Amino acid sequence: MCLSIPALGAPLAGQAGYRITSDGAWFFQEAGGKRLARLARGAQVSGGEAGGGDWIGVTLEGWIFATSVGPTPRAGFDLVVIRAPEENLRSAPAGALVGRLPQGFLLSKLKEGGTDRWVHVTRTGWVQRGDVEAVAPVATSGAAGASDTAPARLTPGRSPGDEGPPGQRPGVSRGDTGATAPDPSRVEPARRTVLYRTPEGPPSGTLAPSAPLKVLGRSGDWTRVEIDGWVRSADLQAAPPGVLVGVTAAELRTDPQRYVGQVIRWTLQFIAQQKADELRPDIPNGATYLLARGPLPERGFVYVVVPDGKRAQLDALTPLATVQVTARVRAGRTRFLGNPVLDLMSLETLP
Repeated sequence: MCLSIPALGAPLAGQAGYRITSDGAWFFQEAGGKRLARLARGAQVSGGEAGGGDWIGVTLEGWIFATSVGPTPRAGFDLVVIRAPEENLRSAPAGALVGRLPQGFLLSKLKEGGTDRWVHVTRTGWVQRGDVEAVAPVATSGAAGASDTAPARLTPGRSPGDEGPPGQRPGVSRGDTGATAPDPSRVEPARRTVLYRTPEGPPSGTLAPSAPLKVLGRSGDWTRVEIDGWVRSADLQAAPPGVLVGVTAAELRTDPQRYVGQVIRWTLQFIAQQKADELRPDIPNGATYLLARGPLPERGFVYVVVPDGKRAQLDALTPLATVQVTARVRAGRTRFLGNPVLDLMSLETLP
């Protein structure tokens, strides 16, 4: 079981880490100087240079659309935001929001990890101390766009846990007396904790203190976790062969190519039956499709293309009815609005 959420970038090695605690906090050019951009609550920055009692020097690091920036002659910078009035800076390609950068905002390009669509960038500046809280520093900076759960690279002939500099025991740094370094991916609830299916969504259960959890990703005030535990076999049912269950719309939007052609089962809220036109280039022109919300409890829109042989089932549907569909992913996200498009295989109305 996991809570799906995209991961934020981590502070740079050797620097203190801070989390933005108020939405729309200002990023300043200098301590007490010009306001440059607004930051998102939960975004992480690195730094720690003191600029007086109310100011902290920080470094923004994130990703921006390549088409939204252009070269600049300004010394010390490589790029400038050219999109009006502003563009989003994200923690990873299609990741969590770090801040909104206005047209004219200057950036430095980082060398590693660039793609055709995204550019990895950074910028130093200042924030007010009251808008941040300290977080634990990490050993290395997050590689651009890398997953929090990427497997470690192993040296041939060595097992997991054996990695480390020659002559150094796994998990023990030089100068340690034998204590194993803590694993930041292994955590446990500090108190009885509610588990949510999606951030801000409905609860799906309660975790007892000390329940073993594995961290899969972080974003703002939320952490995606995997639960390690046991259930009675009689309480489980297998998914139909070849059908994916538990996949979220957020996962499709984040990695659309991964799921194209896959068969998924979703519970949706039916909104209306519509005909595709030129404004829906991801759906054949004139095709019938369902406009729906989901998969529940997610509230985003989903388009379900209905083949001719299954249109009779639509007549019995009433707006806001809950349906379960088995469908093949045509597009993980549409070109203009980012909504998933499915090809209907079967539909069942739920009570």
